[in-house]
Amino acid sequence: MNGTGTLFMSEFFGKTGFRILAYIAVGLAAIGVFLPLLPTTPFVLLAAFFASKGSPAFAAWLEGHPRFGPAIDRWRENRSVPVRAKVMACTMMAISWGILFAMGASGVVLAVAGVCLCGSAGYLLTRPSY
Repeated sequence: MNGTGTLFMSEFFGKTGFRILAYIAVGLAAIGVFLPLLPTTPFVLLAAFFASKGSPAFAAWLEGHPRFGPAIDRWRENRSVPVRAKVMACTMMAISWGILFAMGASGVVLAVAGVCLCGSAGYLLTRPSY
C-alpha cells in the first residue's frame, strides 16, 4: 500500500482500531488451524499488517510465533503462499459463488461476485508457492 493509503487508514482507524483488527484476524487464523475449511495464511498476513500499524509488541509476537511466523516471513521475503492455502481459498471462493447461484442471486450479483472472486483467485494463483 502506498504512503497515502496507509496515512488515510492510520487516521481512520488509529492505533486502537488496528490493534483490534489484528486481534480479530489472528483469532480467525487460530480458528483456521483447527477448522479445515477456514484458511489460516490470509488471516495471519492481515494480522501482521494490522499489528505493524497498531501494536509493535503484538507484531513482534506474531513474527516470532512458531506457527504463524514462517508464513509471515515467506510472504515478506518472496510473496509466496502455501499450496494448501491456495487450494483452500480457491475452493471456498467457488463454494461461495455456488451458494449465491443456488440461492437465486440476480445475474448482476453473480457477475460482480464472479469477477471479484476470479480476480482474487487469479492474483493468489500467480504468487509463488512453498
